[in-house]
Amino acid sequence: MYIKPGSMLGMLGGGQLGRMFAMAAQQMGYRVTVLDPAAESPAGSIAERHLQADYLDAQALHELGTTCAAITIEFENVPAQALRTLAQRCVVSPDADSVSIAQNRILEKEFLAGNNFPVGPFIVIHNAQDIHQIDPALFPAILKISQFGYDGKGQIRIDKAEDLPEAFSNLGNRPCVLEKRLPLDREISVILARDRLNQITFFPIPENRHEQGILDTSIIPATLSDEITAKACELAGQIASKLNYIGILCVEFFVLEDDRILINEIAPRPHNSGHYSLNACITSQFEQQVRMLCGLPHGSTRLIQPAVMTNILGDLWKNGEPAWNEILRHPQAKLHLYGKRAAKPGRKMGHFTVLAETIEEALQHTQRIRQDLQR
Repeated sequence: MYIKPGSMLGMLGGGQLGRMFAMAAQQMGYRVTVLDPAAESPAGSIAERHLQADYLDAQALHELGTTCAAITIEFENVPAQALRTLAQRCVVSPDADSVSIAQNRILEKEFLAGNNFPVGPFIVIHNAQDIHQIDPALFPAILKISQFGYDGKGQIRIDKAEDLPEAFSNLGNRPCVLEKRLPLDREISVILARDRLNQITFFPIPENRHEQGILDTSIIPATLSDEITAKACELAGQIASKLNYIGILCVEFFVLEDDRILINEIAPRPHNSGHYSLNACITSQFEQQVRMLCGLPHGSTRLIQPAVMTNILGDLWKNGEPAWNEILRHPQAKLHLYGKRAAKPGRKMGHFTVLAETIEEALQHTQRIRQDLQR
């Protein structure tokens, strides 16, 4: 299957990941239609067409499916049924089965554990009655809602068992996963591309640092042993093959203090921690997403230079729009803004990436930019 440039590609979701996909697709000669219910969106504002409708709107799905050669997604909470409907009319990747697992923490954990992938101790809580059967040894823990949680939302840290009923109530008494908190050395992510022939390419592995549950900084390449690097890539590749996953997949890992690695979660799309690839790799994760969708060969994922990627959150707007020249006066820094109209605390408004000869140099420049932006 080969979809030629000039064809129309479909994107479910209008956020920044869809925007960066559209930019990559347009650069390669494709056109893009975005389906998103919002009147204004980062992706919809630059796509050739924007269908403003619900993801399950029958007329919109019919139009998307009959005018696009292939369709993909930019976030995992797209209804799986929409993907099943579209797959009757055109190429869709990733498929509904993969997305339905990745968008539900319960199904995701059960898939990973059921296939003997290494995960931390956890238990599923369907209702309040399940709370009384939990082993106190699982604490301290973190309670995560099964669906629609992201960037730290829908998660509550719990130190002891007696605090669980209140936490479960605060999450609306909806199904959750309770995970034991473990002594972490660091967090990393493996971003890969898999095609229809089971050929897999991996991007350089970033180390990810979070603030209040939101990714703050990714450092590339992560300082890892060859053994951990190989094992993480092996596990991520096995997950993609087991899911029969086509496209870009991110697998987030915990690296424990004893050097064991455990899978945290999977994301069926390009990932925030892979934004560095826009500037630091020969092929970005978004160009690779286009390549996988259209049946094109893999692009090289070789790292050009070490890099540090930093998210720009809406918190920086507390005293007005930030002075972007504080970033741009650093010639090795690359600024990416997502075109969002309203800045809100915790909302990802953009990112910047610093490239340098060494990680240490990139971190130093990043720290100076952060200090200047905070003034």
